[in-house]
Amino acid sequence: MSKRDFYEVLGIKKGASAEEIKKAYRVKAKELHPDRNADKPEAESQFKEANEAYDVLKDPEKKAAYDRYGHAAFEGGMGGGARGGYGGGQGGDFNSAFSDVFEDLFGDFMGGRGGGQRSRAQRGSDLRYNLRVTLEEAFTGAQKSINVPGSSACGSCNGTGAENGAEPQNCPTCAGMGKVRAQNGFFTVERTCPTCNGQGQVIKNPCKSCGGAGRIEKDRTLSVNIPAGVETGTRIRLSGEGEAGLRGGPSGDLYIFIEVREHAIFQRDGGVLFCRVPVSLVAAALGSDVEVPTIDGGRSRVKVPAGSQSGRQMRLRGKGMPALRGGGVGDMVIELAVETPVNLTSKQKELLREFEKIEVDNNPEGASFFKKVKTFWDGMKT
Repeated sequence: MSKRDFYEVLGIKKGASAEEIKKAYRVKAKELHPDRNADKPEAESQFKEANEAYDVLKDPEKKAAYDRYGHAAFEGGMGGGARGGYGGGQGGDFNSAFSDVFEDLFGDFMGGRGGGQRSRAQRGSDLRYNLRVTLEEAFTGAQKSINVPGSSACGSCNGTGAENGAEPQNCPTCAGMGKVRAQNGFFTVERTCPTCNGQGQVIKNPCKSCGGAGRIEKDRTLSVNIPAGVETGTRIRLSGEGEAGLRGGPSGDLYIFIEVREHAIFQRDGGVLFCRVPVSLVAAALGSDVEVPTIDGGRSRVKVPAGSQSGRQMRLRGKGMPALRGGGVGDMVIELAVETPVNLTSKQKELLREFEKIEVDNNPEGASFFKKVKTFWDGMKT
């Protein structure tokens, strides 16, 4: 039976680029690999056919010969077209073809890409620190001192993990690759080196202080600048202040998450502050001036119009919270809460009863409510 066209085998057009050829082979290798097609006996021969096609088309000289002469380029008299000849009936140079994409296909299962010596150093983990601040500190900004539990580079070995700071040596098992390969028939299996656990290097004399890790547990005290305008959920990143790296690797980062405590007087919504101010019945009815606090520690006088009702709001421009990293200052909203007097004296009760006798229709909210109630009841009767 005649051989299929190599481009047809990989599902690409003649003239495809090297990257397109490699990509097509990766797809075919995944699709046809015998380990994934135990119930399809024909998969193995198709897999070898794809290997053969890729081994020719990935090589510029072989590809040029194939494009000109087809399969005849590798059969007998045309052998000079491809350097060193080619054994067309053996399924191609499997190890050469498949190793090019082996890690692309199975790297995730084998602990990532190899392809060279793996770095012995490992970056330290990032840390999270929850920091509570007052609303006043969020308004002005603050400098806070925090105690961070974690690890630091070992001083005895300068973070190398080896006694007296000596440099680790290449692993004798994997020659510094971090991985070892085993041949299983036509399939090559690559695994993490058991001697160095994939590090590629070994330490003959581990540091006694850190046990070869290159870091030790040690609490640190840091000074943190809290900018004005922070809110609950604001994240501050301190580069390099996280866990120390293993064996001289770079340190991770420290992320500080801000929580602003609730305030006894003010409630915050972004840049706006709300302040609920109680006023007496008389002050609300006749009108008056009230003094209210501001977040900066100052005071502002607010005029309460006569006839004010509970819930009425008045705005003080620029008396709210600053925006983080600039962008202006919010407002403060005053909300009135009209108080009903309690523990009345006999004289006060008498005056209120007298007031009730001479009261005219000057309760607009009550009049509106009872008008709606009457309409509701009349509607229920029909």
